[in-house]
Amino acid sequence: MNLVVYVAAGALVLSSALLFRRPRTAPWNPLTVSTCAAIALGGFVFVCSAPLTLATVNDLTGIPNFGAPLTYGMLSAYSCSLLVLLIHWRGGPRERLRRAALRCVVAYGALIAAIVMLFALADAHTERLRDLDTYYANTPGMREMILLYLLGHSAAIVVMCTQCVKWEREVTGLLRTGLRLILVGALLDAVGFQLTKYTAVVARWTGHDLDFLSTTLAPPAASLAALLCSAGFALPRLLPAVLTQWHSLGDYRRLGPLWSRLRFASIAPKPPSSWWQLPQDRLHWREVSIHDALLALAPYFDDGVRETAREAARREGRGQHEARVAAEAAMVADAARRAAAGEEPPEVSSGSRLYATEVSGPSGLVELARVLETVHTVGTMGEGTVRTYHG
Repeated sequence: MNLVVYVAAGALVLSSALLFRRPRTAPWNPLTVSTCAAIALGGFVFVCSAPLTLATVNDLTGIPNFGAPLTYGMLSAYSCSLLVLLIHWRGGPRERLRRAALRCVVAYGALIAAIVMLFALADAHTERLRDLDTYYANTPGMREMILLYLLGHSAAIVVMCTQCVKWEREVTGLLRTGLRLILVGALLDAVGFQLTKYTAVVARWTGHDLDFLSTTLAPPAASLAALLCSAGFALPRLLPAVLTQWHSLGDYRRLGPLWSRLRFASIAPKPPSSWWQLPQDRLHWREVSIHDALLALAPYFDDGVRETAREAARREGRGQHEARVAAEAAMVADAARRAAAGEEPPEVSSGSRLYATEVSGPSGLVELARVLETVHTVGTMGEGTVRTYHG
């Protein structure tokens, strides 16, 4: 059980870290912060509830069952974060959002304080790592603490289910998919975790033993519910970013042939060699370096080569745009050959801009790289060996 719980916690914390990644100069986004906080707190709840963690916390503090108020307090904080996230997700005037979020924090802060106080007043000297809720269901102080944390979590889940049902009819696309995942997770939490906990505790109150509901069924249901809810919150924000990185990786690789031909001409600073650098950052560096190389090769661009290649492409039946790109690819290949061989540039160089440098984004460079693959490969020299001509 410990391994499963820790793996689930790791997945949630990793998702939170990916969502939270942003440029240093980017402003704080309350929705992103609240999403990351909710997902991360869900992961911490898993860690705190693991029997191994409970035993470790009890040993370190020297207080039997001290892990219980820690776990219940963390669960209450997670419930609060869900409500705060819903507040920011719904949107509205900033001041209204701030007041609503503050009310949630104050209410659940008081709940956590009450949980700690009730634990301090209770007589719970027998350590229970798996069945504390049912073992102490009739113990004064502990009984109220257990009921209090369950009610606090139930309130958050009820609000979340209500809002998801209401919003699901108003949105489309990834946001609707995310809301449905949240709703499924919330319902699973309500039935698989809360209902089983309530039933097991009430059974103890009436002299019956249904502890297996609390110790066997509730933990995996809570884990799956938290994963589904976290996936629902993260999906609308994380999936577009993942797809962007995936497309950037594809463009980065497609620019490989072009970069291998022109890298000798680039004097742009080399990118930091960080293994964790995202594909989008790598693509940006490659674009900058290729543009720098094309600028360095500009004195070698020959309009005669371009026009000859354009006419040949038109005779082959290519359209105007395809003929232009093919002609520019031939001219770039010829310029790279001249520069790499140390030849003199043509007396009159081309003053026209390349299509690849006119369009925004990497699409023009990718198209140039694709066409350039069909042009005879030229040798290259060391980086920064192109002579610079002015005039």
